[in-house]
Amino acid sequence: MSDHLQSYLILSALLAAIGVYGFLERRNLIGILISIELILNAASINFLAFNKFVAPDKGIGQVVVILIIGLAAAEVTLALSIILVLYRGMTSINIEQANNLKG
Repeated sequence: MSDHLQSYLILSALLAAIGVYGFLERRNLIGILISIELILNAASINFLAFNKFVAPDKGIGQVVVILIIGLAAAEVTLALSIILVLYRGMTSINIEQANNLKG
């Protein structure tokens, strides 16, 4: 199996496109969160691909990806706690009902 930068970039673009489509089309907060995770994974694949084929230092891309994974974990924790509070208050996680909240 040949390793080409183009195949990694196509995979990354496909993941990013699926993530953006899901982010724009979903009305469920969990679906939007999963779409954001897909976009972050696409960015991680991009960093690793460019690190493998272009960068002289092989450790930099891996460090950036580890930071992205940490950021994604913090984002999921915060988003799920907000979703849980919204669900307790509204018994729904539909984004259109969340827009009707007073506050």
